[in-house]
Amino acid sequence: VQLQASGGGLVRTGGSLRLSCTTDDSTFRITAGAWYRQAPGEQRELVAQIISSGTTTYSDSVKGRFTISRDNAKNTVYLQMNSLEAEDTAEYYCNVRVRVPLTLAEFDLWGQGTQVTVSS
Repeated sequence: VQLQASGGGLVRTGGSLRLSCTTDDSTFRITAGAWYRQAPGEQRELVAQIISSGTTTYSDSVKGRFTISRDNAKNTVYLQMNSLEAEDTAEYYCNVRVRVPLTLAEFDLWGQGTQVTVSS
């Protein structure tokens, strides 16, 4: 099973983008997810997280602008990004926990990065 991330692109300051992340095998159900980002020369940082209960947490730098959500029917985790700033420019990575079909076993998956570029 692999994770597929999409939705990145080039946007002007103040604009919006929505990132999506889903598995290529829907029998591996997503139970929790997170989005990280890494700018050139910087360490990867946690941007937003949603746990199995649906509780969400955000980094201070995106709080109030970004929203993480999970659509169980589509087995997809989203990151809605509004009021984008130049400082949000980075490669964004999805990380999810999936449940192995017919078991209670879970493991983590990382998606390929999707580039978000915010221009002024």
